[in-house]
Amino acid sequence: MRHTAFAVAVISFGGISPFHLSVPCLVFGEERAEAGAPRFDTCVCSWEPGALDTRAGFRIEVPRGLDALAGADIVVVPSWHDDLRPAPTVLLHALRDAQARGAVIVGLCLGAFVLAEAGLLDGRPATTHWRFAARLAERYPQVRLNADVLYVDDGGVMTSAGTAAGLDCCLHLLRRLCGAEVANGAARRMVVAPHRQGNQAQFIAQPVRTVVQGDRLSELLDWVRLHLDEPHTLDALALRARMSRRTFTRRFREATGTTVGKWLQTQRLALAQQLLETTRRSIEHVAAEAGFGSALSMRQHFAAALDTSPSVYRREFQGGSK
Repeated sequence: MRHTAFAVAVISFGGISPFHLSVPCLVFGEERAEAGAPRFDTCVCSWEPGALDTRAGFRIEVPRGLDALAGADIVVVPSWHDDLRPAPTVLLHALRDAQARGAVIVGLCLGAFVLAEAGLLDGRPATTHWRFAARLAERYPQVRLNADVLYVDDGGVMTSAGTAAGLDCCLHLLRRLCGAEVANGAARRMVVAPHRQGNQAQFIAQPVRTVVQGDRLSELLDWVRLHLDEPHTLDALALRARMSRRTFTRRFREATGTTVGKWLQTQRLALAQQLLETTRRSIEHVAAEAGFGSALSMRQHFAAALDTSPSVYRREFQGGSK
């Protein structure tokens, strides 16, 4: 059953990047316009409360100490120092205590190093910024590192890659707690993609293309999203984009960081998740509308990508709130 309120504690420190600090504050600290959305009481705290320097040259005032973790449902370590210095013992103890009480612990970007130092990632899958992945693997071999993904959700502990992947991770947690409507509303306010699967590659050689008039590839992607119930082959999409198969394949990977097949699977999974969360349509209907062809095929994709079934996924999001 979903809660009506969540307490969120975001860890800050001297020399933090303001962008990384702002990510969980934007996702969890904004007022919710959606009817029935739970309240998030978000505070920034530190083991060194008071005026803290930032990497951007200005200072921030952090009034709360680590006592804020005592009642937190979610604790976020949004980043860490680039030199990967050891975390203060008091912070490590506070994180362990919060996890022992059942709080969800989130390490964004280099925050994964702090979680690993606290022992919270021992035997767990995790990720971090690709530039520091080898350092994490070397320093904490007991962590099951997946260096190629945007974020990892291991239930009570979550980690993400750098920068924008932190937004993806926090939006994913918001979606898990509150459903697609609330998460999509937050994404619209921030003008970011509403949902990217965590197993999407974190490194893209070229920036993701924005949708502009006359951009054939962007317009094609928008068209496909509206026609996911139809079959799509590589050759047919290349023809529709008025490109050769080779050019289309190259430009598609440059723009999305993945293959046509994997992109289609991600889009179909996202649509199926939204329909399961927000409608009462049958599993067969959802499978057809999302382009899986059959309920069996959709169950297989859910099991492989999300380690659950469509029916269980629907119960988790709708069972206690409808």
